[in-house]
Amino acid sequence: MTTAVLTVDQVAERLGISRWKVHDLIRSRELCSFKIGRCRRISEAAVHDYISLQTEQEAA
Repeated sequence: MTTAVLTVDQVAERLGISRWKVHDLIRSRELCSFKIGRCRRISEAAVHDYISLQTEQEAA
């Protein structure tokens, strides 16, 4: 079963970046996220959208 909602650490691992960079992407609104209580979560769809956008920008 695939997780539909990821933690910051899981996103960092998937993208091969630091957790601090993930927080930077969230702050700059390049990566959409939401909070559940005090916990920051990112949907898999948001990660895929971010990757797609970066790929398109590199291709241009």
